[in-house]
Amino acid sequence: MKRVLAFLGILLVALFVWYFFIKQHDYQVRFQSETTPGTASQIIKTWNDTQEGGRILGWDGLEEVTQRLVYGDSAYTYTWRIKSEHDSLSTITAYIADNKHSFQNKWKLLFSDTDFEKRSRKTVHNLGESLLDHLKNIKVEILGEADSPESFCACVEVKTSQYGKAEGMMANYDILNSVIIGNNVQLNGPPLVRVKEWNQETDSLVYDFCYPIIRSEKLPRIKNIEYLRLFKKPSIKANYNGNYITSDRAWYALLKYAESQGMEVTRQPIEVFFNNPTTGAGDTEWLAEIYMPLKEQE
Repeated sequence: MKRVLAFLGILLVALFVWYFFIKQHDYQVRFQSETTPGTASQIIKTWNDTQEGGRILGWDGLEEVTQRLVYGDSAYTYTWRIKSEHDSLSTITAYIADNKHSFQNKWKLLFSDTDFEKRSRKTVHNLGESLLDHLKNIKVEILGEADSPESFCACVEVKTSQYGKAEGMMANYDILNSVIIGNNVQLNGPPLVRVKEWNQETDSLVYDFCYPIIRSEKLPRIKNIEYLRLFKKPSIKANYNGNYITSDRAWYALLKYAESQGMEVTRQPIEVFFNNPTTGAGDTEWLAEIYMPLKEQE
């Protein structure tokens, strides 16, 4: 009997030490969303910009984002962990810690529904609503294997953040238009983007923004404009409907599809845009074809 009591005493002490001094978070909230980890992590980062005192501290791939939120005299650390259940369902768990008041929070949580809990649940709910609103305004349809388009193009190289991709296109719109309109160059298809470098650790891109044109011997030589022949590549294809700012949601869907099918891809997507955002009827009516080229077999 004494051994049993001693064992229970040691166990209780161990649980006390773990709960109050080792456990890294004070509280956690979990929900599920019909999306990919990549889309969820990007929404967390953009939603952070709408939060007063919000700051992204870092991220680990697509599965974890660490955020700091300030409420009054308290600074909360939210560690968002995103787990893919299958191609179109993710579980998102927020691990919340208040480093200044951690012991008090953990103690109060044992006996009542505290303001800390209520605020944490409300914050996670707000993030969930933001994610849901976003998903209502986009659509991604995986179409399977297809060749990317082949064309001769006038291109401008752009270096930007992932979120700034569309802004980079608009910034170079007039440059490419000057080639077409001012020199009687004949268009040969809708504009496209060919991503050359996608750094997921820094959310940065290097891409060519291109207008397909009819090749001619009299093409003008203009600073920063390069004429390129884009060759078709075996790829997996998706249709994306929504604002072109967030067309990278299709990239993540294609990555998940490739993973589920055992395919190796280049992570250098090609996007073809069929609407002019300045005159489009609405975000959900805009269409882009997205291609994720397959790696060549050695």
